[in-house]
Amino acid sequence: MKIVSNFLKFSTLFAVFLFISCSDDDDNGPTNPPEEETTTIIDLAASANLNVLAQALTAANLVETLEGDGPFTVFAPTDEAFAAFLAANNFSSLDDIPNDVLTQVLLNHVVSGTNLSTNLTTGYISSLSTAGADGRNLSLYVDTASGVEINGVATVTSADNEADNGVVHIVDGVIGLPTIVDHAVANGALSSLVGALTADGNTTFTTLLSDTTTDFTVFAPINDAFAAFTNPNGSDINSVLAYHVIPGTAAFSDELMNMYVSTAATNADGDSLSQYISVDSGVSINASSNVAVADVVAVNGVVHAVDAVIDLPTVVTFAVADPTFAPLVTALTDGTPDTDFVSILSGEGPFTVFAPTADAFQALLDTNMEWNEVTDIDAGLLTSVLQHHVLGGANANQNIRSTDLTDGIMPETLEGDTITINLPGTGDNIADVTDGAGNTGIGIIVVDVQADNGVIHVLNQVMLPDTMN
Repeated sequence: MKIVSNFLKFSTLFAVFLFISCSDDDDNGPTNPPEEETTTIIDLAASANLNVLAQALTAANLVETLEGDGPFTVFAPTDEAFAAFLAANNFSSLDDIPNDVLTQVLLNHVVSGTNLSTNLTTGYISSLSTAGADGRNLSLYVDTASGVEINGVATVTSADNEADNGVVHIVDGVIGLPTIVDHAVANGALSSLVGALTADGNTTFTTLLSDTTTDFTVFAPINDAFAAFTNPNGSDINSVLAYHVIPGTAAFSDELMNMYVSTAATNADGDSLSQYISVDSGVSINASSNVAVADVVAVNGVVHAVDAVIDLPTVVTFAVADPTFAPLVTALTDGTPDTDFVSILSGEGPFTVFAPTADAFQALLDTNMEWNEVTDIDAGLLTSVLQHHVLGGANANQNIRSTDLTDGIMPETLEGDTITINLPGTGDNIADVTDGAGNTGIGIIVVDVQADNGVIHVLNQVMLPDTMN
């Protein structure tokens, strides 16, 4: 009995021990399985012996970025590519490259997302570099016509090296920070433009558009546009090319509106020629050329590829392109069939034209119950009215810009009456005008819409001649 009693005591103690042991295990929780190893883009760079790239990423403090979740696509230059880049830019080592420049150059090799070679197509993608004009992300031009080439300077030699946070494509060149010229040269669809810009060894445009101290907007005609351009007015081709350049600003598509801008082209007096940009249906220039590819971002501006060469404008060009002048165009054509105003104002000039808006013509129609359309106005009267908006006499064949307007009586118009300019204008008017009939309060609301053959100033009322003389 004593043996049985001792056995029961032992069994009870053993059970208590087991209970305590199990309770301790529950408190500590289950043992976690070992974490799975991951391979990041940085790991791939190290395993591929991209030593200089690894050093550069460390110097630019980008290692942690590329070890992040991503996903990223990295075009990774070889050591030989970095050596060529350093030599071409007179750097003896990575240490000679300013850190901000090195950072942006490296980020120009990185694209968001996992872009396998089978998913890449010819066209533009944005890198993570914010060295573009206005701090925009730089564009990369991918050409898949034969393999994969980036910006015309780097070819993929080993594609689709996949990591857990993206993919690495090894390339044989460092992709520098592109200027507008670099983008034009890289894209084969712009080869005609490049040829025109460099014809006969001309470096004027390539020097200008490589300048990184100012910004430019370039409307770049594609090859088919150049093939279709017949230069009907015999314009100087260098002036035509300059007309596609807006200096001093990077005008991105999300900033454009219906507006006039000044180009690098000039008239005989050295005045910058205007462009009319419309965004009513896509982006068009002078109602003759449409943007096909927008917002190719460079360090010194932006390129918009267009489907037609934009010829130098006449005053008629703007009248037709700008919808606010639609009634004026009707008046110049259908309303005055006996006078070929279009041919006249498309001529050599130069002309100074005061152009009434659509609202100005509607106000004129509202003064006579019998007038519903511009064509309802007597053709003879309408002809005199239109001639009263073009300076003639001593002012004929003169390009009179806003800086040439003086306070007081201007010499006569083509109709024969004079008009009076009052400076400065009242309210929102740049200047006030008194017409030949003595009507006051007419306002000049826009000045210096510059064509190759003259200049337009916009009026908020139609001017009337003195019909009594």
